[in-house]
Amino acid sequence: MATIRKRSWKSHGIRKEKWVCDYTDQAGIRRLKTFTTKKAADAWLVTARHEVKSGVHTAASASETVEACFERWIEHSEAEGLEFGTLRQRRQHLRLHVAPFIGREKLADLTAPRIHEFLNQLRDAGRSSVMRRKVLTNLKTAIKLAQSQGRVAQNVARDVRLKSSDRSASGPLREGIDYPSKAELRLLIDAATGRWRPLLITAIFTGMRASELRGLTWSDVDLDAGTVHVRRRADAWGTIGHPKSKMGKRDIPLPPIVINALNAWEKDCPKGARRLVFPNGGGNVENMSNIWQRFWKPLQVRCGLLKTLEAGEGDASPLCPRYAFHSLRHAAASLFIAYLGWTPKRVQSVLGHSSITITFDLYGHLFEDKDADREAMKKIEAAIVAA
Repeated sequence: MATIRKRSWKSHGIRKEKWVCDYTDQAGIRRLKTFTTKKAADAWLVTARHEVKSGVHTAASASETVEACFERWIEHSEAEGLEFGTLRQRRQHLRLHVAPFIGREKLADLTAPRIHEFLNQLRDAGRSSVMRRKVLTNLKTAIKLAQSQGRVAQNVARDVRLKSSDRSASGPLREGIDYPSKAELRLLIDAATGRWRPLLITAIFTGMRASELRGLTWSDVDLDAGTVHVRRRADAWGTIGHPKSKMGKRDIPLPPIVINALNAWEKDCPKGARRLVFPNGGGNVENMSNIWQRFWKPLQVRCGLLKTLEAGEGDASPLCPRYAFHSLRHAAASLFIAYLGWTPKRVQSVLGHSSITITFDLYGHLFEDKDADREAMKKIEAAIVAA
């Protein structure tokens, strides 16, 4: 049985009143919850009755805080064997973004409007839209785990969305601006020497991520069949682990230039216990900073692939390399689409995107048939003019 009653009292001569919900939860424990208006008490009690009947109600007094919920989620992630870098990021999100704003609030008291207010607080505190979206995603997942464990009745953050800012969108990726053109790729290949040349060629013609290249072993390279099996990756700390998603495990066909480059490289490759294809001089996982400082940056400088920085942007040097190493992945995707005629699903599979949406967001414009579009527009024009 549940009732709502008005509680009145005087404080310093001023009459005050509250509305109290008096109810019994699914465990038979009497609970009280106070509201400033009867309308709010009535609305809350409708939901509470349904939750009690379903056996999922959590009283505010027995509910854990958002901070405790987030910490429990991180502990669960660690027990599941997530990478150190992912765990560190989640702890940073808790310490810097969640705990200062809603950490002390009870899960049972959270509402969708409060989540929106929380995102606005993050925005006003200077957090970028990208950061706010990441924090929101983590918060949703943490509450989802708490819900599955019976610690909260519903995930009030589940349907909250953070609208993308059109002003910050960079638009479609462009050849020669966001990734090297075909002429620039030829220039880079011709200028690359030593142990860096097979790394560059493999990156260009497979579209593998830098972490996947750094974690690639010879046992996953079948030069006779012309296939590389992506089964693992190396994180920023050199720890070898599985790809981040199920789609990350994939087979990539190799063109002759990659097969020949790896065949020649295999006999000179530094030996190590892990039998890495692109190790450092000691046979261990190569550091990404070394790839940038010792190879990718100097190579672009030699090839003249530089960009001029705006005032106040970057370091004191007026010139810097034009492309990030990841741009080679975009270049590979553009080649797959333009010269192999691969479908979006095939591109997703080879690049290891977790969702076809990612493939379309990045490369959708490259699948366009501009000649067909022009012919279609001519037909429209002819129909109007003829009429």
